[in-house]
Amino acid sequence: MEEADKKAKAEKTATASANEAKAKARRKGAKAKVSVPHGRAYIQATYNNTIVTLADLNGNVLSWSSAGSSGFKGPKKATPYAASIVVKNALDKAAGSGIKDVNIFVTGVGQGREGAIRAFQANNINVLSIKDITPIPHNGCRAPRPRRV
Repeated sequence: MEEADKKAKAEKTATASANEAKAKARRKGAKAKVSVPHGRAYIQATYNNTIVTLADLNGNVLSWSSAGSSGFKGPKKATPYAASIVVKNALDKAAGSGIKDVNIFVTGVGQGREGAIRAFQANNINVLSIKDITPIPHNGCRAPRPRRV
């Protein structure tokens, strides 16, 4: 009888230690909340979509959102309203980081450019600077060969 009790007790302690090890592993893999008061916002406004990425000053991404992931479909993805919703979703995802000030970098020629910038100001984020980093071709593509008639 005593041997059976000892055996059951040993199994319980083995199970408990295994559960503790699993919990410790989970805690080790969990991301630590980082306080980032100052960050960067990258806005990619194309003709078909608007993508907003929030990063810290080192370039580590805190959160991102796009019009497609926010539930917009088709031509509605490129609207200024969709861009404002995208910014709100990205800021909600990064709420734990405590972001207050952003430098904005805008790429692309879509309609969501202005709407996204206005949305940052509407969500009580201090916009320090706005920079357009849209690539400009220096000499363009190679011209097609002349026609032979």
